[in-house]
Amino acid sequence: MLKRETVRIEGLAELDRALRELPERLARNGLHASVYAGAKVIRDEAKVRAPKAAASLGPNHPPPGTLKRSVIMKRIRELSGAGRQTFFVLVRHGKKYRKQGKKQNLSQDAWYWRFLEFGSRKMSARPFLRPALEAKRAEAAQAIKTRLAERIELEAKTLNRR
Repeated sequence: MLKRETVRIEGLAELDRALRELPERLARNGLHASVYAGAKVIRDEAKVRAPKAAASLGPNHPPPGTLKRSVIMKRIRELSGAGRQTFFVLVRHGKKYRKQGKKQNLSQDAWYWRFLEFGSRKMSARPFLRPALEAKRAEAAQAIKTRLAERIELEAKTLNRR
């Protein structure tokens, strides 16, 4: 079973009040940009830590680097709003490596990521997502704070010009 890790920044009551004073669109966009910056730090670290095959494993296997290319971040619209933004750092997966579409292109989904992250009966785990989160948690929180401060200052200047 997959365990969802969360980075939560608390104790920012002053920031919350400042966001509430801004128009809703400006607050939402500032928060969106700042959480995006934090998620990007985690995503980039996960890409660095993702294992890469030394050579091609054969014609029916993904080429080396597929896992690194498949690490993405995605904004979850249903869990986001004016005072909350949610991004997931995840691996694009779902389709096994097979020919698909009219041109019979091979899929680039890293469907095998969970075997590397959690291991299996036949192989030990080689985690890369969880260690990326643990290693960059503080840096991601700092990126969120820095970007949010920049956006609030920018939006305040824009409001003063009007």
